[in-house]
Amino acid sequence: MDNKKPLTLKRIIEENDSKAGKVFDLSIQSLILLSLIAFSFETLPNLSPLEQHYLQLFEKASVALFTIEYIFRFIVADHKLGFVFSFFGIIDLLAVLPFYIALGVDLRSIRALRFLRLFRILKMARYSRAIRRFHRAFIIAREELVLFFMVSMMAFYFAGVGIYYFEHEVQPEAFSSVPHSLWWALTTLTTVGYGDMTPITVEGKLFTFLMLMIGLGIVAIPSGIMATALAEARKMANQGGSEAAQPKSEADKT
Repeated sequence: MDNKKPLTLKRIIEENDSKAGKVFDLSIQSLILLSLIAFSFETLPNLSPLEQHYLQLFEKASVALFTIEYIFRFIVADHKLGFVFSFFGIIDLLAVLPFYIALGVDLRSIRALRFLRLFRILKMARYSRAIRRFHRAFIIAREELVLFFMVSMMAFYFAGVGIYYFEHEVQPEAFSSVPHSLWWALTTLTTVGYGDMTPITVEGKLFTFLMLMIGLGIVAIPSGIMATALAEARKMANQGGSEAAQPKSEADKT
């Protein structure tokens, strides 16, 4: 039945149920990967002028194609403003924005804008079912994740204040204030432990052991939450696929 649908620009761009739509998706994905590879090669030292010239040409061509894609998506969008301010709409804009800003501003003076070119990798999310499923899982578990984040921030602050009171008197340079101690709290609760700030008092060591145990939970709990949400998202996707297939089978019978 999909083959009987008219092959419109909207169907090619927003759906991949036709040969033209699949070619369009694959072309954009390939262009994204090539542009990221070219971006990496631009950082190589001792590039010849010819190599720099070719990389600049490819950058201009890729930006032009991404711009055309953005314009086409805007044209076929049912809600124009909704697309412009949507997640993918903003990502599509940020993927090309640094190039156009560079036309009037020397990017060497605002090097941070060059980093925006890395937003092109986020364009891949539009074409990946796994990433879309991850987004759905995040929506399913957002309340639990927000609650966990708030509890983690409380534990983070508690750890910084606690180690400050235990170690400040014996190590006034390392643990000079609560804000300085928060760095220790971050590395401890995330189980990184750089060792640049180490407790030496018995109380501080016992407190560190307690924080490490809490840190193991901080690392493990969100993984369990997301794993459960991903399983639920996969179940919803499978149910949606089976329900979508059901009318087709009934239509075939009639």
